[in-house]
Amino acid sequence: MLDNTTLKEIKDFLDEKVIAYNQPFFIGHDPISIPHRFSKKEDIEIAGFIAATIAWGNRKSILKNANELMDKMGESPFDFVMSASSKQLKNLSFVHRTFNSEDLHCFIYCLRNIYQHHGGLQQVFEKNAQVDSMQLAISKFKEIFFEIPHPQRTEKHVSDPLKGSSAKRINMLLRWFVRKDKQGVDFGIWNGKLKAKQLSLPLDVHTGNIARKLGLLNRKQDDAKAVLELDSILRSFDPKDPVKYDFALFGLGAFEKF
Repeated sequence: MLDNTTLKEIKDFLDEKVIAYNQPFFIGHDPISIPHRFSKKEDIEIAGFIAATIAWGNRKSILKNANELMDKMGESPFDFVMSASSKQLKNLSFVHRTFNSEDLHCFIYCLRNIYQHHGGLQQVFEKNAQVDSMQLAISKFKEIFFEIPHPQRTEKHVSDPLKGSSAKRINMLLRWFVRKDKQGVDFGIWNGKLKAKQLSLPLDVHTGNIARKLGLLNRKQDDAKAVLELDSILRSFDPKDPVKYDFALFGLGAFEKF
């Protein structure tokens, strides 16, 4: 258990790292660069959702594959999702690790259903958001996303924190869309009912390992329980914007090999 003096020192250290990494240079090295190609809200949402979905493994491969997919979608991902014919989808091939063409085609139909019948991604997440958490909203989103007929295999590409997952990729997506920073990195395009204080850290290998080295996280697995444990500390550091520390923890792990 860290004492208050040590916690204050760690907070000050991480605050400095947030300032260092929450900067425009961060964009080019990160999957957030994919939605940054666009200015239309719905294009940003679709590009961001797809980029976040495949954001695991080699980062160069993530960016390469996501950029190529945006090209295949004619630089208009929302229009493509809403209007692509079955013939166009049949000709749309894609592979990133275990996410393949079948998964992508399913995602397109599921996203189309979200926008046609549920008012879009933002409204789905807003509907089930809790005052201090987005984890129920993420779980409900998965239910709604897969409410239409779909291959069973595709379900593994959307995580459910209520079933123990850290849901890293969707928590990252929520940071992009809900959190608004002054540096132009996170978009803040969902700045209505949703607030940064409701968000959870996108816990991955980098952020988890650094949090443990600093003594902020005791749990060994990078799962939903670890997210809750780390959330409680980071929210004590900044109740209004706890996920800003993602920049610090990720930067220390990925760029500084801390």
